[in-house]
Amino acid sequence: MASQDWLEKDFYKILGVSKDASDAELKKVYRKLARENHPDSNPGDDTAEQRFKEVSEAYSVLSDPEQRAEYDQIRAMSQGGARFTAGGGGAGGFEDIFGGMFGQGMPRTGPQGFGGLFDGLFDGGGGAGMGGGYPGYREPTKGQDVNSRITLDLATAAEGTTVTVESAQGAKVTAKIPAGVTDAQKVRIRGKGYPSPDGGKPGDVIITVGVPKHPVFTRDGNNLRVSVPVTFQEASLGATIEVPALTGDTVKVKVPPGTQSGQVMRVRGRGITSTKGIGDLLVDVHVAVPAHLSKTAKGHLDKLFEALPKENPRDELIAKARRDR
Repeated sequence: MASQDWLEKDFYKILGVSKDASDAELKKVYRKLARENHPDSNPGDDTAEQRFKEVSEAYSVLSDPEQRAEYDQIRAMSQGGARFTAGGGGAGGFEDIFGGMFGQGMPRTGPQGFGGLFDGLFDGGGGAGMGGGYPGYREPTKGQDVNSRITLDLATAAEGTTVTVESAQGAKVTAKIPAGVTDAQKVRIRGKGYPSPDGGKPGDVIITVGVPKHPVFTRDGNNLRVSVPVTFQEASLGATIEVPALTGDTVKVKVPPGTQSGQVMRVRGRGITSTKGIGDLLVDVHVAVPAHLSKTAKGHLDKLFEALPKENPRDELIAKARRDR
């Protein structure tokens, strides 16, 4: 669409609406006029066909916010009488529009003429203090962000969830919390904060997620750690034991004979699943020594220890400390 055509045609008049008509009003009027003048409804009627084309053209411009703003600006500048002409030769060109603003006889080229004016306003690097735009131009400011906080237990944080929080001016917004979210991680919902005061982008809603410590499990990246006691018999002779999982069920873990406190058994794939991968369940084993022994039990242990090799488990530790002196 050429600007010359925009000056010659009053699209608001063609549609029969006011200049402040809403988008909904434009659509309603256009549908009615298009239906009345559609060629299929008026076979052989050239007038109706022409009317249909004019209505469609008007609506295509006014229904587009950018084109409508540009159209309104050009029509306002022309004040209903100016013409854009190709070649710039004679009356009815740009000088007719700007003549009333800057005086008649404005030269068309040179630093003070037509080209100089627009070069100074719109070129990317001409003129002092331009900064790539026109004088006094400021980048629109972004709207204010809205900060919110939620608390999730470890199991929910591992699975992910959907929450509803308050956004700008008391409105509610739904947010998807991704699986594997960590404590203090922030989830951003773009464009749901306060509007910009000067036409820039709206602010965001920023949700800070809190994940309190779990009484059983500790997170280590995507891995989960759990400390599991085993009996002296299980550690000595070996056993298959059940340990808790975050999902609420249990998993079986094989404890080899001679297992020492502090050894770690790994159950693959039973940790946290996130965009960074799938973690494991790390089982920290510690041997639970009986706190109360009957005389009979103590007697049996004495006989057992007499049969065991005479070893001091601290000998190697002491020797290593002496070597490093």
